[in-house]
Amino acid sequence: MQNMEDLYQLIAQRQKNPKKGSYTDYLFTEGLDKILKKVGEESTEVVVAAKNPDDDALVYETADLFYHVLVLLVQRGVSFDQIKAELAKREGKMSDFKDRPKIKNL
Repeated sequence: MQNMEDLYQLIAQRQKNPKKGSYTDYLFTEGLDKILKKVGEESTEVVVAAKNPDDDALVYETADLFYHVLVLLVQRGVSFDQIKAELAKREGKMSDFKDRPKIKNL
């Protein structure tokens, strides 16, 4: 896989042309609730891996999370271009962070 966009396209193709018995097909067959459960599980595993010194575990869990988020995007019909456009809108805005009012009473 060359990049995230390639993986997104592969997952989208698998949704259109399922490969029976594959994990991707399983997720799409089970539906949104199963996909959301996996995104939640993988998010937690990334947090746990990040707290430990083993970078290999963090890389492994992050790859799992990225994959499941891409499956979620395909399932919901959100394109990779939409995500890139949103990120592009944010470019340079982090420098304005210091000018934002502090949030109180969380």
